Amino acid sequence: MDAATSHSAHGCKILHLVRHAQGVHNTEIGKGPEALLSQELFDAQLSDLGFKQVEKLRKEVEDKGLTKKIDLVIASPMLRTLQTAVGVFGGKSQANRFDVHTSTAGNCAKFDGPPIIAVEQCRERWGLEPCNRRRSISEYQNLFPAIDFQLIESEDDILWKAEVRESYEEVAARGMKFLKWLWTRQEKEIAIVSHGIFLQQTLKKLVKEKNQSMENLCSRFGNCEIRTVAINIADASVFYLPSDVTKENTQRKEASN
Repeated sequence: MDAATSHSAHGCKILHLVRHAQGVHNTEIGKGPEALLSQELFDAQLSDLGFKQVEKLRKEVEDKGLTKKIDLVIASPMLRTLQTAVGVFGGKSQANRFDVHTSTAGNCAKFDGPPIIAVEQCRERWGLEPCNRRRSISEYQNLFPAIDFQLIESEDDILWKAEVRESYEEVAARGMKFLKWLWTRQEKEIAIVSHGIFLQQTLKKLVKEKNQSMENLCSRFGNCEIRTVAINIADASVFYLPSDVTKENTQRKEASN
C-alpha cells in the first residue's frame, strides 16, 4: 500500500495541488508593476512555454497512473487554470492547445479523464490586475464544454474590482472556507488546479493552525508544479506526501500570480 492509499484509508483526503502553467502575464515579470495592469492581459491564457509545461506534466501524471486514481478535478474558473486542468488531467483527447483566439477547445466535448468542475472560491487574489479578471461563464462553457460550471452562481465576474485588491489575509480565509467545503465532498482523491498566491496563502494558514512542522510545504509553487498532501477530515491536519510527479519549475522565484 502506497502512502496516498494508506492516508486515504485512514479518513484523509488526498489533494494534488497544481499551480497553472506559465501564463502570458508571467512573461511580463521584471518589466515593472505597471506591466501587469495592461488590459491586453485580461484573463491571461497560457504562453507557448506554458503549453509545453502542461504536456510535460500530463506525461508524468499518466506515467504514474495518477489520472486513474483521481476522483475529481477542481479548477479555478480562469482561462489559464482551465487550460492547465484539461491539458494535464483530461486525457489524450483533451491534450490540444486550448487557445482562446483560435477556439481549438471544442475538441474537449468528448471527455476521457476524471470529471472537472469549476469553483470560484479557488481563484487567484481579486482586484487590480486584468489578468485576474475572468470572462463570462458562457464563454468558458463554449471553450470547455466538458467542464461543469454549475457551482458558479454569477455569469459575469462580480468579485474583481479595479480599485481594490484582496489582501493575503482575505485570500487565506477564502482558502480555508474552500477547504471546509471540500471536506463535505464524497471524493477521496482530488486534484486542485489553482494559482500561486491562493495555494501558498491557504497552505500557510492551514499549516500555522494545524501542523507547523510542515512550513516547507508553504514555499511558492512554480508554474505547473504539483504537490500532494493528505488532509485529515476529522481534525483538518495536513501531511505532505512526497511525490516524484513534481514540476516543470522554471519560475519558482517569480512574484507573479
